Amino acid sequence: MSSALGITLPEEIVALQEGIEAFVKKEVISRHEKHHALLSDPRKKFTEDGRYAPEVVALIREIRMASAEAGYFNMITPESLGGAEMGSLAYYAAWERIFHTCGAHNWLCVYAISHWAFGPSPVLTKVTDRARDEILEDMMAGKTSMCFGLSEPGAGSDAAMLKTRAKPEGGGWLISGRKIWTTNSPQAEYCIVFAITNPEKATNKQGGISAFLVPTNSPGFQIESIVKMHGEIGGDESAIVLDNVRVEPWQLVGELDRGFDIALYGVSLGRVYNSARAVGTARWGLDIGFDYAAKREAFGKTISEYQGVTFPLAESATEIHAAHLLGINSCMLLDQGKLAIKELSMCKAYSVQVGVRAIDQVIQTHGAMGFTNEMGLMDAYHALRVINVADGTNEILYKTIVQRMLKGDMDL
Repeated sequence: MSSALGITLPEEIVALQEGIEAFVKKEVISRHEKHHALLSDPRKKFTEDGRYAPEVVALIREIRMASAEAGYFNMITPESLGGAEMGSLAYYAAWERIFHTCGAHNWLCVYAISHWAFGPSPVLTKVTDRARDEILEDMMAGKTSMCFGLSEPGAGSDAAMLKTRAKPEGGGWLISGRKIWTTNSPQAEYCIVFAITNPEKATNKQGGISAFLVPTNSPGFQIESIVKMHGEIGGDESAIVLDNVRVEPWQLVGELDRGFDIALYGVSLGRVYNSARAVGTARWGLDIGFDYAAKREAFGKTISEYQGVTFPLAESATEIHAAHLLGINSCMLLDQGKLAIKELSMCKAYSVQVGVRAIDQVIQTHGAMGFTNEMGLMDAYHALRVINVADGTNEILYKTIVQRMLKGDMDL
């Protein structure tokens, strides 16, 4: 599936791609086939308040646990936590193959490998020994998960505008505030909550933000509402209210007043993931588009003979190939110990934009058929449009690129 690459991927990564493809066919796609009505019909998939139905949550847990058992779930988790610590290139290659294989409608595939914000990842190296003892075993096994409580109604890309406060109280803190867009929170057992602990430092952008590991069943922690998007009747994101939630010193993640470092700690992995998701999903879509163009007849010949149909697909294929190369190069730089801030910003911004364009062209190729639930193309379009915002908007990424180049990082 990677014959267009002049770069020879290491044997262990090729084996990983083949293994993860077999895994998702056996554990993910088969579950979608068996539970098609549950996973495809919103009236069954969601409860009245918009959460995933308990049966869906159970299937998600099954995928995580099966992947942990097979050795894929913790592939990016540091060895110090019991993971494989395979590196960025392996992470990218695995996710690209997953989405190329599953597309968008076999959506349980997003649980095949631990996401940095939802499960075992380098972020957990920053928790205390007690926290590690309490949460790590079940999370590594895929039994439990977490979420990342950073964004707020008035603080999106500029996280320094947080209003959630953690006030010292009896040797610990009391956290009060609101969070929004907290993915995986409706079913997560834990949330890493970011709060202001030193208002003066935060105002001067000299730190002052701390991160805390908070069980979601803590007194005062409440899922206020499910954030519904794309016209769906439910979702996986929520608005959270924290009302004097008590946390102890063992729940501090990283250093006091240096919590924003935790937020940045996982963001590179998030950008690798989203870049791979965009390329893999777009390749899945282009496979469908070219296949359909070769079969569909109009006015006495297949539509593949019309340049108006095939040239836009060829343009998208060119862009996705370039995005694929950007992804591999960025990850190779990361694995060499380089920051690759400019390159990864370019990669994520470009990949997600051309991914959306590719799916849009495939929908156009199918005509009205492209909008049907059966095709899954609209699911793909929605998913890729969302990740144009996730883990840094394209505008934020362009700003980062400009800043790096103005400082002299002109290598291209």
